Amino acid sequence: MSEAPTEVLPAIVKPAAEPVARAPGVDSKWLWACGALLAVLAAVSLTLAFTAQQKVSTLQQELVRRQQDSQGVSSEARMLAKQAQEGTRENAAKIALLEARLSEVAIQRGQLEELIQSLSRSRDENVLVDIDAGLRVAMQQTAITGSAEPLVAALKQADERLARYNQPRLEGVRRAIARDLDKVKAVGVADLPSLSIKLDEAVRMVDELPLLSVAEPRKAASAPPAPKPMQRSAAVSPEASPSWIKSWSDTWSNASDRVWGEVKSLVRVTRIDHPEAMLLAPEQAFFVRENLKLRLLNARLALLSRQYDTAQSDLMAAHGVLEKYFDRSSRRLVLTSDLIRQVSTQARQVAVPRPDDTLAAVAAASAGR
Repeated sequence: MSEAPTEVLPAIVKPAAEPVARAPGVDSKWLWACGALLAVLAAVSLTLAFTAQQKVSTLQQELVRRQQDSQGVSSEARMLAKQAQEGTRENAAKIALLEARLSEVAIQRGQLEELIQSLSRSRDENVLVDIDAGLRVAMQQTAITGSAEPLVAALKQADERLARYNQPRLEGVRRAIARDLDKVKAVGVADLPSLSIKLDEAVRMVDELPLLSVAEPRKAASAPPAPKPMQRSAAVSPEASPSWIKSWSDTWSNASDRVWGEVKSLVRVTRIDHPEAMLLAPEQAFFVRENLKLRLLNARLALLSRQYDTAQSDLMAAHGVLEKYFDRSSRRLVLTSDLIRQVSTQARQVAVPRPDDTLAAVAAASAGR
């Protein structure tokens, strides 16, 4: 089985004979054919090259045209973008203006709604709101002035308004007003205008008060009345006494009365509790009176500013000056002391009660309870 292939191989190699000699005409034809083929290929290549060149030039022209078109489009796009930006700015400004107007419209709408609500309130609510507002304003006036008159007037006005309205649902408010009105009236508040008038009157009377160190001249005894000599001469019969005796008796009586009056004016008996008041020099009397006036004016100013402690101390000092340096037997001094004592008694700090019952009743009626 190993020898069979060795025999076949020589048989296969044998057909490879020696090259056959070719004729010269066959080679020239082949060359001409190759040349013609090359010429055709060259012509086709030139044609294809020309065609490709034409296409390239056409493409270049198309590219240039498109580039020009794209430049025009881009410039137009820039212009449009600029216009769009300007339009955006304008739109932003318009939007801001519209938002501002919208906020104004919202505010006006809120105010209009409040107005509609206030107009749509019932009559009861309007009455209660007015009463509450009036009471609170009166409380502020009372706190500022220190007088209960504004609060009393507001409570009376509210009660009269509810009486005219005649609504059974608001009877509780009227009862609360009556209770608060009684409380406020029960408080004795100082009447500052009248106290100021009294202090002004006391200041005016200071210049007329007699000092202990300056003796006040007394009036001479008046002449005896006409009937008196007639009574004295009644013991003697008119027929028995001559006219000159009667005239002499009248003259003697008048002279003796005048002499006795002068003698009584020379001697005065006065009780002096403070001996230093008699040592007051005449030129110092002016300063005593002026200091007393200043004390009274300071007390008046303290009353108007509702500083009752300061007013009390000034009034006490003024009363001490009156007792020390002035004549107590004088009627003018008694009147001045009474005025100062009245002011000192009435000048007291009194707190005006708040109308809490009325405010609570108004709140409850407004809530519908």
